[in-house]
Amino acid sequence: MAPAKPLIIYIHGFNSSPASHKAQTFQNYVQAHDLPCELWIPELPVWPGEAARMLLQRALEAGICRPVHIIGSSLGGYYGTWLMESILDHCPDCPVKLVLINPAVRPYDLFEDYLGPQKNYYSDVEYELTQEHVDQLRHLEIETLSRPDNILLLVQTGDETLDYQQAVARYAECPARIDEGGSHAYDGFETTIPVILQFLSAHYVAAVSLSG
Repeated sequence: MAPAKPLIIYIHGFNSSPASHKAQTFQNYVQAHDLPCELWIPELPVWPGEAARMLLQRALEAGICRPVHIIGSSLGGYYGTWLMESILDHCPDCPVKLVLINPAVRPYDLFEDYLGPQKNYYSDVEYELTQEHVDQLRHLEIETLSRPDNILLLVQTGDETLDYQQAVARYAECPARIDEGGSHAYDGFETTIPVILQFLSAHYVAAVSLSG
């Protein structure tokens, strides 16, 4: 039996969706180059606890022999950090890697200022952001990174939404690329995809070379 393809999980940010620019750009790249992976870009529930359970359940479905590669943008980076450590809690030998794109570090602190009516930018779904959402986010906090070498931090200093220095401090033990300027949306994401794939697996890079 052939080994299962690696699973790439792309986790979008707050009030975003699989239809976001970066998610769609990455999906199109994977499809165009026929990368040897299974790509999953879930639409996250608004409740952090539900989102976490959904992510972990899918990541563990294939067992410990399947590589899991996580890409987390903004709030998705916070979820991704929790997901990586949770996978390792269940399967210590699982080959899991994580790429963070302008990640939120302490989103539960930021959300205190956003309590009240919210609307998803893409689906137009309206909901109420409550203290319970904040508490659930806080519950997902990870204190210690067990495999910092398997985490790549990508930040831009021009991020107008999050303080990039918090991410640099939080992930100080991880390999990092810090670009001057840019924005929270991460300008030039298209040109950064090869960097992401190189970090995740040499197999992806080889597949891109063959497709070209």
